Amino acid sequence: MNNIGVYERLGVRRIINAWGVSTELGGWAQTENVTKAMEEANRSPVEMRELLQKSGDFIADLLGVEAAFVTSGAAAAQALSVAACMAGTDPDRIAQLPDTTGMKNEVVIQKRNRYMFDRCYTLTGATLVDAGDDEGTSEDDLDAAIGPNTVAVAYYIQPPFDDAIVSLEDTVALARSRGVPALGDACSQIYPLDYFRKCAQSADLVTFGAKYIGAPHSAGFVCGKRDLVDAVSAQSFVAYHYDGGKAIGRAMKIDRHEIIGVVTAMEDWFTMDHEERFLEYDSRFAAIDDALRDVGGVNTRLVDIPYYIPQVMYIDLDESVVGKTADEVHAELDAGTPRIWVGSVDGSLTVVTNCMNDEETAFVAERLREVLGGG
Repeated sequence: MNNIGVYERLGVRRIINAWGVSTELGGWAQTENVTKAMEEANRSPVEMRELLQKSGDFIADLLGVEAAFVTSGAAAAQALSVAACMAGTDPDRIAQLPDTTGMKNEVVIQKRNRYMFDRCYTLTGATLVDAGDDEGTSEDDLDAAIGPNTVAVAYYIQPPFDDAIVSLEDTVALARSRGVPALGDACSQIYPLDYFRKCAQSADLVTFGAKYIGAPHSAGFVCGKRDLVDAVSAQSFVAYHYDGGKAIGRAMKIDRHEIIGVVTAMEDWFTMDHEERFLEYDSRFAAIDDALRDVGGVNTRLVDIPYYIPQVMYIDLDESVVGKTADEVHAELDAGTPRIWVGSVDGSLTVVTNCMNDEETAFVAERLREVLGGG
């Protein structure tokens, strides 16, 4: 395996990513096409306000929505979405945030639909209000939680969907009936393509992380109703420099080449042969399976998941034969050179292959065999 000089000079160890697209590992490597487009964009300045408008139009057209806006990640998209609902395009209110005095500032979310990243809705000054409890939420519960200070109703769009809470469709309908915008976070819901579009069209504002389509890890976007997306733009880093905006999004800057990376990755995502993408993943799974087939105490199985990668490999261990726990194997893989990151769930290792190339997969297969006692 070749060392990457820019990391070596800092003493940073390279990692082969058999774990998946993650913030901890800096996202997903961009394709050659995306990298070339970003390099071209990096060589020439443009007016950022124009680029954001035109890139948003391009994304909106692909997704069949009124408007879109590229952001510095999905968390920024969430934060700016709530800011847009609270302050609109009023320059005085925009400049006042995160002080929400005199503004509606409560975002209602179903308690059982709470998740790790819902805090991002509060970054610009809002507070979260739970509807229902950990056992579930009824429509009456959700309706009762919407009050005079409610500025939006949020929903985490992530399968498998939960029958114990109000559905996305009914949540959006109820919010709209109360005159409140509905916000959806569909961060990684990007395949199948018709499902991607359905998610994008499902609420008044919907947020996505662009890293999942092969764009820069630091990018995301929000899409939805034109007036609300315009209000998102009014909160953004570029708006800070126009009309005395003093926008809270000034800290959420994104570069021109990152925006072009999102546009290029989106275009590629909607034109690539996804069946061929899956076949590449399958061949890498097969290579790992072949390497472990005769290793005692080890069993591999592919599990279908409702995600843009259709399967994950579980490597089940008989600890009495292998002599190691999954966590110990995980640690041993991480201690090697290069480091290898895999998952560890309920006593099994988990591996995905979308973030590896064939050479890296062969190395992972060999290393797994070695660590698991296959010689």
